[in-house]
Amino acid sequence: MFLPVQKKAITMTLEEQLKHKINFKTKPLGALGLLEDLALQIGLIQATLTPELKNPTILVFAGDHGLTDEGISPFPKDVTWQMVMNFVAGGAAINVFCRQNGVNLKVVDAGVDFDFPEGVPVINAKVARGTRNMRREPAMSAEECDSAIQKGRELVKQEAAGGCNIIGFGEMGIGNTSPSSLLMHRFLNIPIEECTGSGTGMHGEQLTRKMKILKEISEKYDPQTPEATLATFGGLEIAMMVGAILEARDRQMILLIDGFIATASVLTAIRINPEVRDNCVFCHSSDERGHKLMLEHLDARPMLQLNLRLGEGTGAALALPLVHAAVNFLNEMASFEDAGVSNK
Repeated sequence: MFLPVQKKAITMTLEEQLKHKINFKTKPLGALGLLEDLALQIGLIQATLTPELKNPTILVFAGDHGLTDEGISPFPKDVTWQMVMNFVAGGAAINVFCRQNGVNLKVVDAGVDFDFPEGVPVINAKVARGTRNMRREPAMSAEECDSAIQKGRELVKQEAAGGCNIIGFGEMGIGNTSPSSLLMHRFLNIPIEECTGSGTGMHGEQLTRKMKILKEISEKYDPQTPEATLATFGGLEIAMMVGAILEARDRQMILLIDGFIATASVLTAIRINPEVRDNCVFCHSSDERGHKLMLEHLDARPMLQLNLRLGEGTGAALALPLVHAAVNFLNEMASFEDAGVSNK
């Protein structure tokens, strides 16, 4: 007697289901390019075939840097607090783009060397009044760095509690391309010259001197862990961004990554938790030297190429409509079957 053959149940993984849903929309296969990859990524982050974006928010972290005493920026560090005041007054590029695209913007004092007046809508998370001059000593103590990381985590917890599931990261800090170059140099083992760009406008002999100082600093220290590397070479706003990125990944949020400094923060966070990479949407390729190399290392295809090098989270705000487009086509575009269109 022969028993009937039991047919094995064929089940599709979520990734396969998402790819099937994308591929059978009323379009040629792959015709929406990077938007299809983005829709797949967001569906996997949210573990659903019908993702949604809730309360998009950008956190801008501000901090000062002791290394500016060495003349590594053409601007004085007072510009940091002055730009923060511009943010809260609504006059900066990030304000314009956030208003345009319906993004909540919150400005965080991670370590500005200034006391903001009472009533100014700046989140006070100040760890110190800027970092130390790392040409002479590490930028932060281990305790300061950890405090900044934990405060960044707490800020994202608060945003998640308010229903946010997509969050962008920006920064303001005169001199902060230098710590970002050092972090890139140390984590990727790329010569410091290839990691260092003009920042807010260093050229010629000034840029050569900046590279020389950063090389001297790198050779001065030998931290052995990602956290120690961050404390030695980083900034308070960078460390707080690292904590925010780590927490956002833990909460399966979509991470909108801006330019050079934000990507250096992501690079640091990935050294602590490699799974961070899965949640990152890289919004643009900055005009700052070194950013393209970091993106290549991360196998990232940025959504925009606009020759930006402003920071503030501007690239994240500008890219958000494309993220909406990816989610909307996945949820709203008809399939061949729904539309009665032949796909033969």
